[in-house]
Amino acid sequence: MIVVSSKIMAKFLHIADIHLGISRYRRFGTADRTRDFFEAWSDCIQRYALEEQVDFVLIAGDFFDTRRVEPQAMNHAMFCLMKLKAAGIPVIVIEGNHDQREASNQFSWLRSLSRWGFVRLLEPFYEDDGTIRFDSWNEQRGSGSYIDIETRDAKFRIFGTTWYGTTVTRQLPILVDEVRQHRREDAFNVMLLHTDVEGQMNRPIPALPVAKINELKAVVDYLALGHTHKNFEIDGWVYNPGSLEACSVDEYANIRGAYLVEVKEGKHEARLMRDYHQRPFVRFRFEVSGRATPEELHEALFAALRSEITPHDPDDEDSLAPVLELTLAGQLGFKSSLLEINRLREEIREEFHPFLCIARDITVPVEYAVATGSSEHYSRGDRERRVIESLIARDARYQLQATEMTDLTLEAKRLALAEEQPEKIVALIEQRLSALPVASMESAS
Repeated sequence: MIVVSSKIMAKFLHIADIHLGISRYRRFGTADRTRDFFEAWSDCIQRYALEEQVDFVLIAGDFFDTRRVEPQAMNHAMFCLMKLKAAGIPVIVIEGNHDQREASNQFSWLRSLSRWGFVRLLEPFYEDDGTIRFDSWNEQRGSGSYIDIETRDAKFRIFGTTWYGTTVTRQLPILVDEVRQHRREDAFNVMLLHTDVEGQMNRPIPALPVAKINELKAVVDYLALGHTHKNFEIDGWVYNPGSLEACSVDEYANIRGAYLVEVKEGKHEARLMRDYHQRPFVRFRFEVSGRATPEELHEALFAALRSEITPHDPDDEDSLAPVLELTLAGQLGFKSSLLEINRLREEIREEFHPFLCIARDITVPVEYAVATGSSEHYSRGDRERRVIESLIARDARYQLQATEMTDLTLEAKRLALAEEQPEKIVALIEQRLSALPVASMESAS
């Protein structure tokens, strides 16, 4: 964007999806990965908020990873919030889907932090008939839908929303009307929104169309997005920084960061800052096909690793050890019980010194090869289905329902990968199982 004046009138930091307290890596035998999210948060705030002396910080949702915040996650949050408060830098936040309060509670942790004065939580209010209303910020109550921040040379009005999920397209015209009624013509108008956007995801789920977003362009100068964990921007006024850290191995290649935004003569320049604590990732896929014994596979695997991966130096304090993901694929030439994944993982740790080694086994055991057929004729999804169905059919109780049970298994897996709440997955399994006419062991025999 062309800047008319070189004088910086104001400066702010826009971040999102910090996910403090993330625990998804504990199933791989470590809780240390949660500290990376604190280090990213702390390093980012130190570099781009405190040292840059910004006028305010925007957090566009998912400050915490879960609604039930653990004590250590709150410690990590307060470590920086107290520094920002001491520096006189206000923190403006909205709730993301991970932050929202439980249905039975009046307060989320963000709402409590807002009442205590550490953040300003912006959220719409709802009338008894369900209509949305925007109210100005009330410092005594610690609540409001929009807030004014004035620097010596600039004025800002910042609007907050909340997580609407798949209803965001239906809600957007109402939000546009509310912003139109309350925008300041003499100020730089900003809006925070936590949502997916069409064309920016790898998942086939409903998202906000870009055409709908453009309805905000007449009333908003800067749309600060969150929720999608990769960086993107649209037409020089819509910005999504991405998550501060990779929340899963699948996100390792995503560009992510924090926007440092300078406002000059009513125009803005947003720079994506990435020079802060971000753990590197290494993905390595190895085809096991053609190795007839565990010893042969072991030798070939480590020869391939040594040719592609440089061991991390534990004494090098200036570099971060990577998360290493090893995927074993193809058809085993021996029984799966002889594939010692834990032993391979431990030997990789000893030789290559990764921060964390994640081993994924998607091989087809030789005893189930007949179920999958030739890999040349079936996709990975087809092979997975055939193996699962073959395994289920071996149980006499479920022979007649193997197809339905396979559908249920794959659906439960999809929901788990989408990080659906475990209670909902369990409820789905119980519902589907209760509808199946399962044969008794006696009748089957």
